[in-house]
Amino acid sequence: MDSRLLEILACPVCKGTLKYHREAQLLVCRMDRLAYPIRDDVPVMLEEEARQLAADDPLLER
Repeated sequence: MDSRLLEILACPVCKGTLKYHREAQLLVCRMDRLAYPIRDDVPVMLEEEARQLAADDPLLER
């Protein structure tokens, strides 16, 4: 994933910052507890494609 792209991407719901999880191929918004998939190095930034995370999900840790 291109670091320049990561710098400009924001959550489409709250416009907050996203955390990149390389192993899981996800971009996570901690504010909304959403995980956006990355498919073939392309982030899928659609709310309906995002997975809702439980409050205790390890992906939400800093």
